[in-house]
Amino acid sequence: MIILGLNAYHGDSAAALIIEGRVVAAVEEERFRRIKHWSGLPTEAMRWCLRDAGLDWSQVDAVAINRDTRAQRWARLAFALRHRPSLALMLRRLANRRRAANLAQSLSARFEGWRGQVHAVEHHEAHLASAFEVCPAGEAVCVSVDGFGDFSSSAWGLGRRDRGVSVEGRVLFPHSLGIFYSAITQFLGFPHYGDEYKMMGLAPYGKPRYLETMRRILRLRSDGGFELNLDCFRHHRSDVHYTWDDCAPQVGEWFDRAGMSAILGEPRRREEPLTQHHRDVACSAQAAYEEALFSLLRSLHSRHPLPDLALAGGCALNSVANGKVNLRTPFKTLHLPLSPGDAGGAVGAALCVARRQGSTLGAATMPQPYLGPQFDETALQQCLQQYAGPLAAAGCRPRRVESDQALCDEVAAEIEQGKVVGWFQGRVEWGPRALGNRSILADPRRADMKDILNSKIKRRESFRPFAPSILREAVAEWFEQDADVPGMMQVFVVKAERREQIPAVTHVDGSGRLQTVHAQSNPLYHQLISAFALRTGVPMLLNTSFNENEPVVCQPSEAMECFLRTAMDVLVLGPWLLCRSTSDQGVRA
Repeated sequence: MIILGLNAYHGDSAAALIIEGRVVAAVEEERFRRIKHWSGLPTEAMRWCLRDAGLDWSQVDAVAINRDTRAQRWARLAFALRHRPSLALMLRRLANRRRAANLAQSLSARFEGWRGQVHAVEHHEAHLASAFEVCPAGEAVCVSVDGFGDFSSSAWGLGRRDRGVSVEGRVLFPHSLGIFYSAITQFLGFPHYGDEYKMMGLAPYGKPRYLETMRRILRLRSDGGFELNLDCFRHHRSDVHYTWDDCAPQVGEWFDRAGMSAILGEPRRREEPLTQHHRDVACSAQAAYEEALFSLLRSLHSRHPLPDLALAGGCALNSVANGKVNLRTPFKTLHLPLSPGDAGGAVGAALCVARRQGSTLGAATMPQPYLGPQFDETALQQCLQQYAGPLAAAGCRPRRVESDQALCDEVAAEIEQGKVVGWFQGRVEWGPRALGNRSILADPRRADMKDILNSKIKRRESFRPFAPSILREAVAEWFEQDADVPGMMQVFVVKAERREQIPAVTHVDGSGRLQTVHAQSNPLYHQLISAFALRTGVPMLLNTSFNENEPVVCQPSEAMECFLRTAMDVLVLGPWLLCRSTSDQGVRA
């Protein structure tokens, strides 16, 4: 059974390929289009998945999409009759639904040989499957929390290995934790699709002074649920502008200016400086979000007192809250997919169809995160030849290092000396995080490294933290919690006595969003960190995505372009080592 899963006609469009119940390829469309969060039909991702597996469209049995236009139809009708939303809003939503419903026609028109069947999978069922179907637990409470999908913002139920996930409850439109978080993000002057991580990074600089105020905007219910104060929002009654058509997603304001300003004061304009008031609003919103999430999780645990929780949906990208689940709820083990957001719905939808078709699913279904494009040494050599002139101008003479150990030893020495390294290896990571194959690496011990990276390479806000990649076996020595975090989706507190040793990856509140690195899943990256640990006694590296305000690099040429236009010191392209001459403007103290 060959199934192609899609997240289409929405932000973070993506494709994933499942063969006989096993995920063999998965990639976001943005990696090919070079537009962040690209939205539309992920044609390039689909083509690559099939080409990578040596398949053509005639061999695809089914296409699964993480949207079912028939879901919650009676709830939609009841809402329309009760609230009378604007005609423009209703027409826009109907148009978007029609595109998803006509997916079979679009595929037939674009791809010769397509004769399979399209399966529509309800949005949150796809999210739930993306988390549970690949985790090792035989039974788990499963929760999906995001903005909206198929007229729901949240769904939960019980996952069992022999029957999959059964949905037991939902939060329906217009109430949404994701919309609450996005609206406050916009209120703070971060208007772009996907800017929520900026508010999360800003929050530790503030105090929860406005938590009581936030409780007037986001209200908790006695049954563990939540609801929005709709006077502060406009998505339920107005045509909130958005675009999903072959572009970077654009979304209008979720919050009602009059209603929100009456409670929080005037919204910040993008050009305004950030004040302590704004930091406190961010901190209070994060606290209110956590309060609502943990209330829901504790309520679900009281109904199903199991140790395992599988969590997905866009809100599962809130790594700060994820890191507190084991501290603030009775759950002992948190299972997060590598891509919790809408891109991950491509995997989830395909897994749902695979289960319906009788496939056996479990932890081996998706064994590691490296599921995207890779490039052989011939392609790397061609890239080096193509850029021979610019490399010479930068004082770079590519040198092939003959063994993995020698490569890791040399690169570890460069990092120890304060150099910043672009690390390009193997397959592209699945999900939003760079996990050691498309990474920029640096010394976590340098107090100035965060500012160096932000000013000379990443060119992003100074308040945003950088993450540590740490050997799995060393986590307990450096963090207050000891757990596996392979997808960099949880924030743990760094032990107080260790913080001065790794200032570049310790956030202002003493925390770090860690990635645990295993020798089994990424032996070369594990070997590099081990080489650095042998030299310094620190078993981790600063790891940030290989990009500069663009999607993470995919092809060798994109890595080369990023290296050449920034002040990066070293580029490692497979076995090839490229170092700028000392006379060139590199990243040095």
